[in-house]
Amino acid sequence: MRRGTGEKGPTVVPVITLTAATLLARLIGFLGVDALDWQTSLRIGLAAMFLLTGTVHFAPAFRDDMTKMVPPNLPRPAALVALTGVLEIAGAVGLLIPATATAAALCLALLLIAMFPANVSAARRGIPLAGRPATPLGIRTAEQILFIGLAVLAAL
Repeated sequence: MRRGTGEKGPTVVPVITLTAATLLARLIGFLGVDALDWQTSLRIGLAAMFLLTGTVHFAPAFRDDMTKMVPPNLPRPAALVALTGVLEIAGAVGLLIPATATAAALCLALLLIAMFPANVSAARRGIPLAGRPATPLGIRTAEQILFIGLAVLAAL
């Protein structure tokens, strides 16, 4: 939650989605679905998060701001936003298929690393997201480290 507003900022929603989907899947596992161990539950949580964040790349309320987040020296920012959205959605699907889950998790970790410069650029330039103030670089960095770490953990 952003301090002083009582509103959920755009960066909180992926964390909530990841946490809720992971815990719900694991709860179902505890209730008797043996296939839902911690790693599978984590993959489901990451898939939910990346499906959400990938879809947002195409949402009108976010698309213009996300295009502005792309560092100015990179060509065709709108195409890069669309490409990363497609890759996030494809990775989310890949996480749910046992034969591709490990590769998808590793590719998503690499994608997060590749996209981090856009997060740094956006934070330094104060680019808002969906009308909300830019997320500070420290918070963006912590989130990226968390997401990358969990993607690698999901690959093991």
